[in-house]
Amino acid sequence: MGDEGDLVEPRLDRGCRCLAVRSGGEIAGYGWLSTGPEWIGELGIEIRPGPGEIYVWNCVTLPAHRRRGLFRALLQTAVESARREGLGRLWIGTVDGVGESAVADTRFAPVLSIEAFELARLGWLSLHAAPGADAAVVAAALASLGGEKAPVRSGPRVLSRRRH
Repeated sequence: MGDEGDLVEPRLDRGCRCLAVRSGGEIAGYGWLSTGPEWIGELGIEIRPGPGEIYVWNCVTLPAHRRRGLFRALLQTAVESARREGLGRLWIGTVDGVGESAVADTRFAPVLSIEAFELARLGWLSLHAAPGADAAVVAAALASLGGEKAPVRSGPRVLSRRRH
């Protein structure tokens, strides 16, 4: 995990799981799964999956292995694992369009469109329901975002940084 290698043990200690994809005997990509709270660094907010939900995050395909469908295979493994465990909902996000086709191919349905802007340590989030998204699922997504205090809302915020 490069610069984040020191985060593996703390993640495993708090109950996160790691999926890895191998190619030619080496790790070609990985992703993390959590049923507990996790920090979404790109947005500066926390996600707290509800009962029966899991969050798929920090998925990476190493540069030498990209454009070979490994991310798609990793997502499919996450979906199958969640089904076997009786989890009914998986949350995943994409940033700047990266991985969107693989996410769509595994039949994830867009729920929210989130834009994040940053200037110095001030940020702005803009949240909108994705076209055609079920209102109850949108409400569940908003309820899972933002931490313990309240669901996240569009608007300004003071940004904080965390390594997780």
